[in-house]
This record gives sequence, C-alpha cells and structure tokens, in this order.
Amino acid sequence: MARTPLGQSLPDFPWNSLAGAKKKAQAHPDGIVDLSVGNPVDPVAPGVQLALSSAAEAPGYPQTQGTSELREAIASALRRRYHMDVDRVLPVVGTKEAIAWLPTLLGMRGETVAFPSVAYPTYEVGALLAGATPLRVDEDFQDASLVFINSPSNPTGRVAGVEELRRIVAWARSTGAIIASDECYMGLGWNDDNPPVSILDPRVTDGDNTGLIAMHSLSKSANMASYRAGFFAGDNDLIAELLELRKHAGLIVPGPIQAAMVAALDDDPTEALQRQRYAARRAELMQALIKAGFTIDHSDAGLYLWATRGEDCRETIDWLASLGILAAPGDFYGPSGAQHVRIGLNGTDERVRAAVERLASA
Repeated sequence: MARTPLGQSLPDFPWNSLAGAKKKAQAHPDGIVDLSVGNPVDPVAPGVQLALSSAAEAPGYPQTQGTSELREAIASALRRRYHMDVDRVLPVVGTKEAIAWLPTLLGMRGETVAFPSVAYPTYEVGALLAGATPLRVDEDFQDASLVFINSPSNPTGRVAGVEELRRIVAWARSTGAIIASDECYMGLGWNDDNPPVSILDPRVTDGDNTGLIAMHSLSKSANMASYRAGFFAGDNDLIAELLELRKHAGLIVPGPIQAAMVAALDDDPTEALQRQRYAARRAELMQALIKAGFTIDHSDAGLYLWATRGEDCRETIDWLASLGILAAPGDFYGPSGAQHVRIGLNGTDERVRAAVERLASA
C-alpha cells in the first residue's frame, strides 16, 4: 500500500482490482468493449493538432500563468459556453494533477477536506497527500476548510441546481471555507429541464467569487486527455496565490499545449460535434441497459451512465465481463456506490453497437 510523505496510507489504486474482469472480457470472441475508464477515443480536431505542431519550435520556458492569448481564450469560452462570471484564470497540467495537489498548495495540513459520498477518488487522495482529514459527506460539511463539489458528478451524472449551489456558497461565506467545484463535464448536459450550472454562475454567486474555484478540462470536450490540458477560474486572490505556488513548483503547462488549448477553446463547432457523438452513444446504451434489466439513476449529464441491477456491483461487473463488456464498479467511488456500476459513453460507435448487441442477446 502506498503512503504519503506524512506516512498516511493511500487507498489501493482502484483499477488494479479490475484485472480479473478485464481478462474475462478480453476473452470474448469479438473482443472487449472497454467502457470502464473515461478515456476519449475520438480524434483530436485537426486545428488543435496544427496549433500544437506550429508551436513546437519554441525553445523558451512557457509562462505558468499562460499566454495572454490562452488566458483570454479560457475566460471567453467559460463566459460563452457556461455563462460564468470569470476574471482570473490559471492553466494547469490536467485537472487530476491540480485536484490532487490543491489541498497541499492551499495549506490544508491538519484541516478537514470534504467531498461527496460517491466521488472521484482523487479528492480523497488529495486530502491524504496534504495531511488533511478526508470527510466523505453530501450536505453537512461540518468544520471543513476545503470542500470539493462535483457537478455534473463523476460517476453518477447528478446535477446540482442553482438553489443547491447557492446554499453551499452561503455556507462557505459563513464559515470562510473554500469551495473547489470540479466541472469537467459541464458541457455534457442531457436534460434540458436540469442543465449543469457552474459555481461561478452569477445566479449562484451574485457576482462575488470570493472563496470559489471552478475546475475545468479539455480532456472530454475536445478529446485532449493526452495533452493534460486543464484550467482553474474563480476568486482572484486564490488564483493569484495558486499561480505563485505553482511557479515555485514548476507546475507549468508546456508552450505547445497552451497553443493547442487556444485552438480548442475557440472551436465551438467541434465541441458541439463531440457532444452529439456522446449523445447518440448514450441513447443507444441507455435503451439497451434498461431492456437488459438495469435501472439508470441520475445520469442527467456527463460521460457515464450510473446503472444498477440491485445487486453487489462486483457481481454486475462479472456478468458484464461475461459479455465482453468492462465497466467500473461503483465501490471505486465510495461505499454508497456498492450496488451500481459506471458505464462510459466513450467507446467508438462500432464498440458501442457491439455492447448493445451483446446486451440484447444476454
């Protein structure tokens, strides 16, 4: 078991426990349909690739704060796409890295860091790396100094509405806590009656971003997971503090990646096309899963379907593996997920069709 520099035990890396199910799924005569990891499979847009290669000759150190072109592209895209009230932004080397080190950079040693009861594992890991006390909770944040929220949720696809976010912000204002809102799936909303809302939406903040950080990524919206392209926005003082700390630590987005990010952020049509791809795959998979006896909970947004057959998630994983389909067990994300599985929309059209056919014949 891995340990932090402060001697705290980290959880076992969850994906290691899927080795048996993966081997079983790979043995299917038509091959595996791997829907377990949110790994993009569609091509990176040609304009992004061109921007990357065009900047490849630059020999100097890049700016930790990002080029002026990148900062403007981030702020403009967040306002245009998600109606966010944005002033200060900061590029990061992928949001997983940034989330994992955020409690450390904010000096949370000895403090309490809260995160949802069913949650992306890196929130807990970040708390442990910082020497903080992790608190898995949905409503009563107690004396937490930093609270990670995640809407749309990974893995459940649950969306927090304006009033819920306003209550969280009001609590933070009264306690002085920092709210870090993971919004990596903001562009993948599927329910027009319950659209994703940013923590930096003026309807939530009344124009005051104090104590608030929104975290975004181009991994899903632009298929740029391999580029490690993310960014923070929010409270001017917090972003400035994080900039100085990341300068000292050398946490810098490479220059060619910064140029590629600008191209992706300025390209709304390609973002919309990718969303349409996921929407089509979602419709096929959801129908097939329901016909196969699954119940789909939440899943109003994001890259996944949160599905259950009313049994232990490992039994469901084994059943799916017998069909050559690999999903993620809900217990990866906390004890409350023990009867669900997370099924990604990130197979190619051909692999999704294969999964649909296998579910129909089961």
